[in-house]
Amino acid sequence: MARLRSDFWVSAYLRRCGVEGVDAALRKRGAAEAGAVFVKVDHLDGTASLYGPAPQLFVEDSDERLFAPILQGVMPLDVEERMARELRFDSDLWLVEVDDREGRHFLDLAPDT
Repeated sequence: MARLRSDFWVSAYLRRCGVEGVDAALRKRGAAEAGAVFVKVDHLDGTASLYGPAPQLFVEDSDERLFAPILQGVMPLDVEERMARELRFDSDLWLVEVDDREGRHFLDLAPDT
């Protein structure tokens, strides 16, 4: 089974956040078919976390989109700087921002992340 297109996945993810009562917004639209998806979680306390695609060894045998934490509980500017570097490397990526004091992200994390 093929993995869900990035644009469909992001749309469903934004809806899921809304259903859970969590504010989420699309900050950067990427390639519709297969753009990498990154999720910034603003904890609304001066810290943020960043999640990105899990390493390939976790993804190869899975049709699900798995994520891994990249930065945890850092200054929001640190996340912005990291995303600026990612964008220089891959201009087709997606960036979704979630605002939640509890740090909920609703992502499927790869094992051992």
